[in-house]
Amino acid sequence: MNREYDNLSYKGLLMIGDPHLEARIPGFRKDNYPHVILEKLRWSLAYARSESLLPMILGDLFHLPRSNPNWLLVEVMQQFDMEILGIYGNHDVHENTLTDDDSIRVIEQAGKIRLLNESAVYPIQINGRPVIIGGTSWGRRLPEKYDPDTQADSKPLVIWLAHHDVMVPGYEDQGRIRPKEIPGIDLVINGHIHRCLGEIQKGQTSWLTPGNISRRARSDAARHHRPAVLRLDICQTGWTCQYIEIPHQPFDQVFYEALADTAADDDTGSAFVSGLAELQARRTQTGEGLMLFLEKNMDQFEADVVNEIKQLAYEATRNDGSESGQTDN
Repeated sequence: MNREYDNLSYKGLLMIGDPHLEARIPGFRKDNYPHVILEKLRWSLAYARSESLLPMILGDLFHLPRSNPNWLLVEVMQQFDMEILGIYGNHDVHENTLTDDDSIRVIEQAGKIRLLNESAVYPIQINGRPVIIGGTSWGRRLPEKYDPDTQADSKPLVIWLAHHDVMVPGYEDQGRIRPKEIPGIDLVINGHIHRCLGEIQKGQTSWLTPGNISRRARSDAARHHRPAVLRLDICQTGWTCQYIEIPHQPFDQVFYEALADTAADDDTGSAFVSGLAELQARRTQTGEGLMLFLEKNMDQFEADVVNEIKQLAYEATRNDGSESGQTDN
């Protein structure tokens, strides 16, 4: 990491949730997603710079771990011209752990992002308050406790980044990890979940779920999600947070209308026919229409046939098969 950042003075932190940068247009979006998401990231970093906030990536910087074009990596490195901390998410890695073949490793090795973990925390003074920032990337266990082991006169504020399936209200069905008090950690800020969900307080540990900075999938949850970054201001006595909306277009201008849903209400009631209509109308780059069509028409087949069809569809729609069935949440 460039030492020129060491003497910067910050007023707080800025959490940037799951950018999912990629060169393809995901889901049923009808805009130029690769450009749009880069502009959201650029806006977020410019806001952090103007407000003297230290930016942090909450995992899933990239959507594909490896098959990213060089122009995208160059663009990221040009944007990352300031100090940035972060962790890696499930979409950033091919083998459930970080390797030299993953794109985010290139960004790290170029000195453009400092990846945190339990043994590589980041101590800093913010508004005169000692702060320790740590993180646990995807596939790693969150710490049971944390001992700041510091000689400072005042107790440091310990902030921890995570990228996990945390069971917070609104995500109970998909969550696997119950939030709990982690002795020594004041605040856990979790990426991975694409919706902004409510704060959870467990003992002395607060859990925040800010959601991501864009809407990738056409869904009811995405319709109500407002892309934003989480601003965390720190003072001598504590911290406060607020969500800062990122400029974005209305949902209906971002996503194609769901033809399948409207067609299903006609006289035929045929999900097969309506699904074919949507497939013909929406030839999405990531095969979202095909996967949705298959999901709605698989009931007539045996389980092993369903699995084989899904695998063939997956291999046909992913560039390198590197995502291992990972899906947006």
